[in-house]
Amino acid sequence: MIAIIDYGAGNLKSVHKAFDYLGAETVITSDPDVIMSAEKALLPGVGAFGDAMKQLTESGLDKVVMDFIASGKPLLGICLGLQLLFEESEETPGVKGLGYFKGKIVKIKSDELKIPQMGWNNLKFKRECKLFDGIKDGEFVYFVHSYYAQPENAEDSVATVTYGEELDIAVHKNNVYATQFHPEKSSTAGLKMLENFAKM
Repeated sequence: MIAIIDYGAGNLKSVHKAFDYLGAETVITSDPDVIMSAEKALLPGVGAFGDAMKQLTESGLDKVVMDFIASGKPLLGICLGLQLLFEESEETPGVKGLGYFKGKIVKIKSDELKIPQMGWNNLKFKRECKLFDGIKDGEFVYFVHSYYAQPENAEDSVATVTYGEELDIAVHKNNVYATQFHPEKSSTAGLKMLENFAKM
């Protein structure tokens, strides 16, 4: 069973529907016991970094997420869920993130391109990652974001896209995977990624 963590800032229904389509058992929950007993967990997110961290810390789910990671079971962060796994964000200076990944979240800088990046862009893989098994280099996925990760450890980054410059948009360390794009909105390729996660 996959626990979709509900802390009040998630794209819960679309992720839930995607896993339903794949036949994977999921539960949307904010109950620490249910989350910790799950085989896998998903940290979704839409909105502002500071607001989301406030909701996580006030509910105590920040500790639950880190305890789940420490258990060694697979966790997947999506969009804002990826950003929250880093130490800090330019979006809300002074607010600490979960800090599992060393590094920070920075704003896309471009005078020519639209910000946020909304729509499809093609992935460039930097190294092998179980989440992307069966996905071709150059596959298109769906984005809605103004910020992206700058990992301190280059080996944490597993995929990039070019949007004015090369942006790190997927990270992996140990049992934690995270994508800046939305697999649940990324057609066949995105469903394959969620299937790969469900089978871990």
